[in-house]
Amino acid sequence: MNSHTVTIEKESKTIVDKNTIVRKTFPITGMSCAGCASSVESILNTTPGVEAANVNFASSSVLVTYNKQLSETALQNALREIGFDLIVDVEDLTEAQQELQREHYRDIKRRTLGSAILTLPVFVLGMFFMDWVPGRWASLALTIPILFWFGRGFFMNAAKQAQHAKANMDTLVALSTGIAFLFSLFNTLFPEFWLRQGLEPHVYYEAATVIVTFILLGRLLEERAKSQTSSAIKKLMGLQPKTSLVIRDGQEREIPITSVIIGDTVVVRPGEKIPVDGVITHGSSFVNESMLTGEPVAVEKNIGNKVFAGTINQQGSFQFEAHKVGSETLLAQIIRQVQEAQGSKAPVQKLVDKIAGVFVPVVLAIAALAFLVWVLIGGENAFTHALLTSISVLVIACPCALGLATPTAIMVGVGRGAENNILIKDAESLELAHRVDTVVLDKTGTITEGKPTVTDMHWVNQENREFHQAILKSLEAQSEHPLAGAVVEFLAKDNAKSVVLENFTSITGRGVKAHTTDGLDYLVGNQKLLEEQSVIVDESTVQLARSFREKAKTVIFFANAQQVLAIIAIADTVKESSRAAVKSLQARNISVHMLTGDNQETAQAVAREVELKHFQAEVLPSDKADFVKQMQQEGRVIAMVGDGINDAQALAQADVSIAMGKGSDIAMDVAKMTITTSNLQAISKALNLSRKTVLGIRQNLFWAFIYNLIGIPIAAGVLYPINGFLLDPMIAGGAMALSSVSVVMNSLRLKTTKI
Repeated sequence: MNSHTVTIEKESKTIVDKNTIVRKTFPITGMSCAGCASSVESILNTTPGVEAANVNFASSSVLVTYNKQLSETALQNALREIGFDLIVDVEDLTEAQQELQREHYRDIKRRTLGSAILTLPVFVLGMFFMDWVPGRWASLALTIPILFWFGRGFFMNAAKQAQHAKANMDTLVALSTGIAFLFSLFNTLFPEFWLRQGLEPHVYYEAATVIVTFILLGRLLEERAKSQTSSAIKKLMGLQPKTSLVIRDGQEREIPITSVIIGDTVVVRPGEKIPVDGVITHGSSFVNESMLTGEPVAVEKNIGNKVFAGTINQQGSFQFEAHKVGSETLLAQIIRQVQEAQGSKAPVQKLVDKIAGVFVPVVLAIAALAFLVWVLIGGENAFTHALLTSISVLVIACPCALGLATPTAIMVGVGRGAENNILIKDAESLELAHRVDTVVLDKTGTITEGKPTVTDMHWVNQENREFHQAILKSLEAQSEHPLAGAVVEFLAKDNAKSVVLENFTSITGRGVKAHTTDGLDYLVGNQKLLEEQSVIVDESTVQLARSFREKAKTVIFFANAQQVLAIIAIADTVKESSRAAVKSLQARNISVHMLTGDNQETAQAVAREVELKHFQAEVLPSDKADFVKQMQQEGRVIAMVGDGINDAQALAQADVSIAMGKGSDIAMDVAKMTITTSNLQAISKALNLSRKTVLGIRQNLFWAFIYNLIGIPIAAGVLYPINGFLLDPMIAGGAMALSSVSVVMNSLRLKTTKI
């Protein structure tokens, strides 16, 4: 028993005494494949004191739930024993993780580029100058750094897997390229061995180097996608200001946000971000809370109302008392939950790794069996035939086609998606989308246009309409209300002019009023303002206003001192494509749900317009993520479609995440797909594209294996007793190349497939 085991056992005994559980995300180094992620997860899950460990291969991190009595060093040591490492004892784990990813991406980029540069001459020499003896020596010199420097990771990872009696894609690459290199090295150094037996001493340097370069290129594309996963967290953190203005000892002081404490009086000026959570004690304003609710209209805030970190103050200023600071703010919770959602998904074991786990031992067994059989019953040239057959088996079983099967189909599928306004940055989502049975839609900016628009402007009194339009435009142009801009924009399309107004007054919670240079009073606001100003509202006007509200529209009145002149209805209008898109999804037997932070009345009106049966209103960002998680627990495969910061948690939690291209950068960073058009029909196209891409991958795997199923027995020499045919390793290499060509050609068919 080593000291590490003793340490863990001692610590595990103290776990009984305390039940304090810690959930923390750690960056990991040394992972290069899904098999590595699986190994890390299994080791941590079997470490005493660990409740659960979920590895996120995409972000090279692990979310560990463990007892507080278990030290982080113990977790680190557990992984170091199997060749991985855990980053602990750093101030900013997120920054450390991002730097780790950036460095790993730079490293694999250098290795891919170096391998590709050296592979080109080896490929040319091997294909066009195969009988030129000096070319073999040049190829040998170039192949050594390609395999054992740029491609060293394959051999190191294969050794790690072998230590735990496992095999994956790295095992296949290391075996095939290693055998091809050793066989070629022998033929370069001792060609007379084969010449004495009347056989040509072929070399396979180009096969070994091309395999390494192709697989490295696939890893580079994968790392590029992985390096982008943390940018969403970084941008969420950027929503929080670095400093805060507080009142201490009767004076305003600008202090770091980390120094704000509960009970501080915080001052927020126009246009500033709110630094922490709290309750307004003085002043009023409109606050843009779209990051929480997704709604485009700023919310009016008065004394006693709550404000939240990261939301943006509009034109007013106010003071509030800090109630939640640091990691307790709603924004900090969103950041933490997005991190946990990204890290909570168990790594998807790639199909090729699963196949490799069975395929590698089978191929090795066949090669060994062929060698043994030929040595025992091969007759005069037993050893020569045994060596040739075993090497032919290993060469023809080369993973080049297997390695190309998925990436070529994915690359063509990604390109096809881009042609149809679907940007795909994660292969896993493209592979998974065809299994989606539930689509969750955000309302604002997804089903609707995402901004307030004047839908109706009914003039009760048509007299002097042009003059009144000018007054209305001038009033709203000076208003701070978030809906005023929609009215100004609407009137500008009518070429309404502006007039000079005097004594402009904003009445909190009611509206605005002013009078013209000739002393006539005009006002814009809600029905309470009309009542307070003793403006007469006839029954027909009241009925019209009620009908607008029933359609979830906000109603604004424009009046003079005596009567209502116009009624304006404002709403976030439903996109033209939304209804057809919902019908299209429902026709595929996909359950469609709408989640919105808006009120019940508005949500019901939108759901009715697009013929949606399932919807929930007044939901917070965490509620959306919880809904997705609950549906997943019921066995459903969820696609989440959203456009705002408030959707980030649910997007991170969903199996397939789709962002609207006109939405926030954070939503697009979290999502694995982005629709660059506002047309929701693209969702059905994305699901169709996934289905056809997965079909292409399966066909590719068929072509990758059909040659092996036929070729491996022939390479092992089953035809020799029948007709004397023994497969030469060179022909085996040609069959391997043909399988790769078949895979590529089949993938290219997707380019012309209708989606």
